[in-house]
Amino acid sequence: MNWDRVEGNWKQLKGNVREQWGKLTDDDLDVIAGRRDQLEGKLQERYGYAKDKARAEIDSWYNSRNWLS
Repeated sequence: MNWDRVEGNWKQLKGNVREQWGKLTDDDLDVIAGRRDQLEGKLQERYGYAKDKARAEIDSWYNSRNWLS
């Protein structure tokens, strides 16, 4: 997985992330700033996910993006 694409396009992806995980606040998204570990932690915090569940959610979201090609 090439997470660099997410980091590089974070400003454009913030809306999509917010759509996917509506409990994340604008402040959360600013703190995350495209970093996967931060997104994972915020999902655990806001949704009560276990680490594995947060990783699976992120993987599913990432893999569903059309920008991989």
